[in-house]
Amino acid sequence: MRLLHTMLRVTDLDRSLSFYQDVLNMELFRKTDFPEGRFTLAFVGYGEEQSNTVLELTHNWDTSEYEIGNAYGHIAIGVDDVYKACDRIREAGGLIVREPGPMAHGTTVLAFVKDPDGYMIELLSR
Repeated sequence: MRLLHTMLRVTDLDRSLSFYQDVLNMELFRKTDFPEGRFTLAFVGYGEEQSNTVLELTHNWDTSEYEIGNAYGHIAIGVDDVYKACDRIREAGGLIVREPGPMAHGTTVLAFVKDPDGYMIELLSR
């Protein structure tokens, strides 16, 4: 068994694809419209779906707003250097909501970024 994907509902697919591709450097693997169901699925990630876990972005055409809720935590992405990653993300227009530095009560260096729909993404040094 292996983890295949995590799904996030997004309100503006083009804006989200721009964020995940241009700001976080993910690749778009496939995008499929389902006109009868009035939704689109787009799969993005850092490696082919056959061997990597990817992110499924679901755009329901008739929904313009979602509540993230208090159960959602974050998606974690490993990076070589959290400080450099934040500089690049900031330059690309991304929103850093927790500046890079050691975690409270520990030594792991991390930062947090918000995507266009408000989902939190944790950046961790490998």
